[in-house]
Amino acid sequence: MSAVPPHPKIFHITHIDNLPSIITTGGLISDAKRLTEGLSCSVVGMSTIKRRRLEEIQVPCYPNTKVGEYVPFYFCSRSIMLYILHRRNHPELSYTGGQEPIIHLQADLTAVMHWADAHQVPWAFSSGNAGAYLTTFYRHPTDLDTLDWAAIAATDFREAEVKEGKQAEFLMFECFPWPLIEKIGVINRTMATHVTTALAIAEHQPAIAVEPSWYF
Repeated sequence: MSAVPPHPKIFHITHIDNLPSIITTGGLISDAKRLTEGLSCSVVGMSTIKRRRLEEIQVPCYPNTKVGEYVPFYFCSRSIMLYILHRRNHPELSYTGGQEPIIHLQADLTAVMHWADAHQVPWAFSSGNAGAYLTTFYRHPTDLDTLDWAAIAATDFREAEVKEGKQAEFLMFECFPWPLIEKIGVINRTMATHVTTALAIAEHQPAIAVEPSWYF
């Protein structure tokens, strides 16, 4: 395994149409909480995997909790999920809008873990896709060196081991506070303008950056 980066970041991707509700709600919420509260959003994930995360895959670090009860982040931008959205041809994907409307919400991993610990909010991370049956879960920062950081940073993920390692996830239980988002990455200036408009209602103002290298 490669060394843990000195200042690792985590990334959540979502449709830009969800940004106003994320701001007004005070942050990102898990699929389980969203469904319980009857909140609507522009869903870009795969229904089969979402159901598995909600109903089947448990997070053993915290008994009786399931992956769908956590807000998920990747440890990289330009994720495999974004590639699937970009391709628009996956049989289990109902979303066909491509990658342009998808924004990256970036946070600092160390700051997030410190906040969660201070507020006693459960968090964990997975060695691969948190919706897969054979993924291993951890809850201690010292275990970050078990992740395949070379795979996480890889731009070529055709090999099975790289593909799995790149899909490692950070999970925070139920809610991820908006003030922990430090940056919003977008594909072009048009999307940056849309994000700027959405942020007009927000007290917390993350940086907005056009990051074409985060996209396909």
